[in-house]
Amino acid sequence: MNKNLWLLALCQGLFLTNNVTFIAINGLVGLSLAPLGWMATLPVMGYVVGSALSTGMVARSQQRFGRKVAFQIGLAVAFAACLLCAWAVASHNFWLLCAATVVAGYYSANGNLYRFAAAELAEPTAREKAVSLVMAGGLLGAVLGPNLASQTRGLAATPFVGAYLALAVLALLCMGVLALIEFPPTVRKQAGSGGRALGVIMKQPAFIVAAAAGALGYGVMNLLMAATPIAMQQCGLPFSDAALVLEWHVIGMFAPGFFTGHLIRRFGALPVMAAGVMLNALCIAVALTGVELHQFVIALFLLGVGWNFLFTASTTLSLQTFAPEEKDSAQAALNFFVFAVMAVTSFSSGLLVTTRGWTLLNLGSLLPVGLTAGALIWLHRQRRAAAA
Repeated sequence: MNKNLWLLALCQGLFLTNNVTFIAINGLVGLSLAPLGWMATLPVMGYVVGSALSTGMVARSQQRFGRKVAFQIGLAVAFAACLLCAWAVASHNFWLLCAATVVAGYYSANGNLYRFAAAELAEPTAREKAVSLVMAGGLLGAVLGPNLASQTRGLAATPFVGAYLALAVLALLCMGVLALIEFPPTVRKQAGSGGRALGVIMKQPAFIVAAAAGALGYGVMNLLMAATPIAMQQCGLPFSDAALVLEWHVIGMFAPGFFTGHLIRRFGALPVMAAGVMLNALCIAVALTGVELHQFVIALFLLGVGWNFLFTASTTLSLQTFAPEEKDSAQAALNFFVFAVMAVTSFSSGLLVTTRGWTLLNLGSLLPVGLTAGALIWLHRQRRAAAA
């Protein structure tokens, strides 16, 4: 971990603080402002739809301006979007809030490239550890995000306006940290350089499984996490309990970052991804046992660890599928799949939890978990056949 990686880990932590706070409050704010209850998670959905729509623009900015300037642009958008969110909530304008979260999605699309930038700041033999350890910076978001939402909830006359203003300040802080990072020069795709077309890259079995596991793993996590504050409110639990659950969930997401890289180097990406699938299944099993506080805490913690194994290992697997001059288009495609699945699950979570309840929501999560397991088995057989 050199200086640049530590600073990037801090940026990752501030980025996840933004994401966790958004998850903690957007559904509840949406529930208070939405014309109909099932629209409650539309602001959450807006955030990931904006992320999906921004992947192409982000890829072009990364290629044209390089990592540092492109990341700074994302933070400038985050600052403006958080101010717009605060104004929307203060004026009780639900549709403006949805539009503001779509704009904020540009920052999400940018911040999700921090993990790939981490691999570029380390030696080739340490890429797995670099990705894993920078993602461990999300522990800052685990502690700061829920507490920021809870402590700033009542700072303004309208609940949660203060939280959005605090996020705008964090965006400025992150801009200062990012300015201190020295990124390697951008590798540009030259005519005749041999860089492959995106369609060719995407046809590789390893790329298909990395994209599927990353997207479906994020989808399951988002489906359950986005619905948790609403489900807990429906069960009569206070917001402070929801903040506690989200804190332990995000600790589960990023604390394993200190050793996931070692596990991937020792056992390989596929076994670690398989462990993530099993943890997701165990999370659902615990969630189906009841709706007490301890059951929410345990289930969401297991969900976080399962996500970490799936997402870190799928990111590592994807690094084997493209050359440096191909990274911008390949990484944009990977992020697009993640955000597209998250958009569907963000909408589905609000619809299911408000109309069908927490139990049916968890049962529905078994489908993407099963699909992820099937993808891993398929790649394992593909590799065995190729070796034979």
